[in-house]
Amino acid sequence: MTKNSSIKRRSDRHGGTPLLVALAVATCGMLGMLIVDHGPWNKPKVKPAEMAMHTTTGEAARAAGATVIPTDPKPPLEPVPPGPKPVHPANPPAPP
Repeated sequence: MTKNSSIKRRSDRHGGTPLLVALAVATCGMLGMLIVDHGPWNKPKVKPAEMAMHTTTGEAARAAGATVIPTDPKPPLEPVPPGPKPVHPANPPAPP
């Protein structure tokens, strides 16, 4: 008789409802953050230095005593780094 009563009490439990509610809240929160952070209205706006001279960023920089100039272009060839050359591996890879 004790065996049947313990099985009956166990089958009447509803422990999954709080878990489902927590899962639904977490899912809605994650979707909300993704929509707010990565929506079509939140694109990065990069401005060249010439355009920045005439916007509030350029005005604020000049008011603080700074100058807005374009970045120097990267040279096509990088210079050789100073120091010794790296050592070749003891076991070179086998050719294919």
